[in-house]
Amino acid sequence: MGIAFERRGAVQILVIDRQEALNALSPDMITELRAALDAAANDPQVRAVVLTGAGRAFCAGADITEMVKMDHDAALAFATQGHGLCRDIEGLSVPVIAAINGFALGGGCEVSLACDVRVAAEGAKLAQPEVALGIPPGWGGTQRLPRITGEGFAMQMILTGAMVTAEQALAAGLVTAVHPADELLDAAVALGDEIAAKSPSAVALSKQLVHAALGDRDPLLGAEAAAFARQFDNPERKEGMTAFLEKRPPSWVTG
Repeated sequence: MGIAFERRGAVQILVIDRQEALNALSPDMITELRAALDAAANDPQVRAVVLTGAGRAFCAGADITEMVKMDHDAALAFATQGHGLCRDIEGLSVPVIAAINGFALGGGCEVSLACDVRVAAEGAKLAQPEVALGIPPGWGGTQRLPRITGEGFAMQMILTGAMVTAEQALAAGLVTAVHPADELLDAAVALGDEIAAKSPSAVALSKQLVHAALGDRDPLLGAEAAAFARQFDNPERKEGMTAFLEKRPPSWVTG
């Protein structure tokens, strides 16, 4: 359980492996993944990273069994940690390719959004389902998703919480290719090899410039994390998460 490693030439493969929880990320796993990314960045032989999941999921997001116990301060710390992971991915000097092999939900979808390129397996599903839990996305989804897909598609995903298929994600530009499941990892590595054959310094600079073109997101990401944490003081958050864990529809009480 944790992060598994595989090296194929100049491509470092990182596998999120917590299959009993659909690879949901606990605080400890976030720390482990950040350390793995740092190690890849400091290895001169690594020219690209492929991030994927073991089993049926890429990553089912944050661990709700842990989130349900959080208060405002713990939620803010958790959101800050998730933002730190996504910033690490964006700031890595080598490109990171998300190979979305299955479910990419909530924080898992947000981690993929921080990657430079996303490719998906046929049958993969992506979603930002946080509104069903009584919270907004908290790891950058409100900022990165509309920049990648456009406002309308992002709004529909975020406000409905509905899953989209790999084919729908491809049409929206959320992923750049869809492959048969048994070919996905090889295709992602092939893309990494193609990038690895280019000038490392030019690739790193190009990645930096593309991010610069999209503007400074830090203040907006900070506002998202603060809003995420504030919602942990709202009783709807407790109802949404409790209902999810009890496998029943939530009862939203208003007024």
